[in-house]
Amino acid sequence: MGRTADYSHQRCAIAATLEVVGDPWTLLILRDAFQGVRRFEQWQERLGVARNVLAARLKSLVGHGVMETRRYSERPPRHEYVLTAKGRDLSAVLLTMAEWGDRHVYGVGNGPVRFVHKACGCDFHAKLACEACGEVVDGRDLSRVIHEGPSPTVGEALEAAAVKVAAE
Repeated sequence: MGRTADYSHQRCAIAATLEVVGDPWTLLILRDAFQGVRRFEQWQERLGVARNVLAARLKSLVGHGVMETRRYSERPPRHEYVLTAKGRDLSAVLLTMAEWGDRHVYGVGNGPVRFVHKACGCDFHAKLACEACGEVVDGRDLSRVIHEGPSPTVGEALEAAAVKVAAE
């Protein structure tokens, strides 16, 4: 199953996120990266994804600055993939998706994995909180404010971001 949507003409942060991480397999690659997977062969073995698909997804994640490569062998030359700060910022997204899947697909407490907060030892359940006041919020607590003035399309914003990543 390949990419079926082009979000490049949208003006939406959700569409922009999907443009970067919305391809099939990409979120599972990121899930495994958060679990310490760094090498191509490890992902291939764990996911069973075709090598060409995995290579394309990793190349895209590196191209978008979500992951970077680091050489771990000179002969033969081999690289591992590590999350960048931009990639680590996706942690909350994956935790929220896991919470949703546990609640609405498996049923609370029946999912294949649970997360435990190391500091208190209790089961962790993802919640969104206001950074300014700390209050837990949901969509009903938020007002949507449209940015005034022209805003770039997803394609334009990603092009500018790619230039920034290449310069770093």
